[in-house]
Amino acid sequence: MTDSTRPDDDSMREVVERSRSGAPAVGEAVRDRFSSDEVFQRIIAAADEEVTSGSRELFFSGVAAGLALTITFLLYASLTAATDSDPLLSVLLYPLGFIYIIIGGYQLYTENTLPPVALTLERLASIPTLLRHWGIVLAGNFTGGAFGALVLSYGGVFSGDTVDSAIYISTGGFDVGFWPLFFKAAVAGLIVAGVVWVGFASTNSVTRLLVVYLAFLAIPLGNLYHVVISFTEVSYLFFAKQIGVYGGDLNLFAGLGDFVLPVLLGNTIGGVVLVTIVNYFQTSEERLEEARFEGMTRRLTVPEWVLGRAAGRSYVPILDATEATLFANEGHRIMVPITNPRTDGQIVELASQIASDREDGLVHIVHVVQAPERMSLSRDAGRIADVSEEGMEGLKATAEGYDVDVSTSTVVTHRSFEEVFNMARRTRPDAVLMGWGDDQLWSAARAERPIDELTNQLPCDFLILNDHELDTSRILLPTSGGPDSTLGAEVASVLSRTAGAEVTLLHVVDSPEKRDEGEGFLAAWARENGLADAAQVVDDTGDVEEAIVNESTDNTLVILGATEEGMLSRLVSNSLHLDITSDVDCSILLAERPSRRSIRERLFGSGRRDAT
Repeated sequence: MTDSTRPDDDSMREVVERSRSGAPAVGEAVRDRFSSDEVFQRIIAAADEEVTSGSRELFFSGVAAGLALTITFLLYASLTAATDSDPLLSVLLYPLGFIYIIIGGYQLYTENTLPPVALTLERLASIPTLLRHWGIVLAGNFTGGAFGALVLSYGGVFSGDTVDSAIYISTGGFDVGFWPLFFKAAVAGLIVAGVVWVGFASTNSVTRLLVVYLAFLAIPLGNLYHVVISFTEVSYLFFAKQIGVYGGDLNLFAGLGDFVLPVLLGNTIGGVVLVTIVNYFQTSEERLEEARFEGMTRRLTVPEWVLGRAAGRSYVPILDATEATLFANEGHRIMVPITNPRTDGQIVELASQIASDREDGLVHIVHVVQAPERMSLSRDAGRIADVSEEGMEGLKATAEGYDVDVSTSTVVTHRSFEEVFNMARRTRPDAVLMGWGDDQLWSAARAERPIDELTNQLPCDFLILNDHELDTSRILLPTSGGPDSTLGAEVASVLSRTAGAEVTLLHVVDSPEKRDEGEGFLAAWARENGLADAAQVVDDTGDVEEAIVNESTDNTLVILGATEEGMLSRLVSNSLHLDITSDVDCSILLAERPSRRSIRERLFGSGRRDAT
């Protein structure tokens, strides 16, 4: 993320190059390593993008890692045959497959015992998300390893003494007991997860590759076990017809249950307990303090963490200058996500009208740029942000014309719709005002994980504008007294003062017999919400949607509260509020306040479509 307001060099240097040892950022003394807190931050930031990758990308990256470790098995068997089983010479090229994985950025299960677990310990990803990530990567690793073993068995790659060496290596683990396998694998898991930690701590490629080579060389030298290589060995024996599915001391099920399973458990426990948790508590006193501010609620709640599938709250280890300023600002801030600075002027203008009612009003314009999935965000974000800043100059002028403070940011992301909520959670605005229409990136958004609606809560008030040539001169506000219509009343009241809007209130009752009761309710509600001077209409047909459509013909903007299902859940399922957006010719502003609905209410609701 980059901002249109750049801090001076000294302040930026202080943020980026802060060191517990007090080493200066520039000059003759230059810091040559990261502190443990900074290493942890880098791991969290990398894991955030990693665990939110698509299932297909994760799986095929895991397949590539499994194929890479087939090379390790190939070279181990070949050198064992060529060197007459020399204990040192036979393992010299063993780390090559792991080096391929590190350089290629492939997903290896044992490497994933550190970054995703660290993200989960910080409650930035849920436990189900961690297990999903592990399952996909492990399935990919095993698929790649099995395919590689198939090629080695039937492709004629091995011949002569190499075949005997491959069989000898592959059957070695069958003679080791469950618990010795487990503890040998735990030490191997420690080594692999330690390589990940050191990789994030190192500052140059030569050091990183040297550590990778020496660390993975320790696995065969120490007679340790790695789960993907163990699975590849068992697969090779099966395809080479050295073991069958059933029968005999050696068979496929025995290989998987008595050999691969304890290695899998050992690698997992070794990586998680001996590295991730130890390093987590090593940095627990000061980790992430640069990115944390009082009152910030980026973390998942305990129910979300245990049961939900939420992940990737777009963790930013060191907040940029604009976000830090926003956290420090005690004013009334409206965040305005936009997708096109040239066409979203009316959204910014509406936000400015609302913010101008307060002396401390602030409009934060966020240009959300959706990047292709394979685009490197770290490499190209700066260039895109520079262009974005120029494009937002006109929007800044629009907001400043209403005498409100303006801040701008550019976010380059792979997930535009999710990023709106991620940034709202990070910066905690008083309200978010965003557009909804065919020209918006998020108009085609869908909820990929329906359970998110059951676990996540809105971070602030949300206002969604479905724009038909925005005109705020005559506002229709339907209400039945709910909290979301109260938010709509606040907006209508502000626009009546700042834009001279005429406000009409609408309340629908079930029958003419209830008209007097409805009129009394509406008059009292209007007084309570500062709209006593507004026109008041009571419709006694009982048809909420038809009443709104009829009354909208004399108005230019309709403000609707959320249904009990929740407005945003209807947006992502492409069923806009009350199904009336296509039936009215004026603009519609949808309003929803954060609620604490129970899981039962989120699942079933009451079925009542309430225009509040």
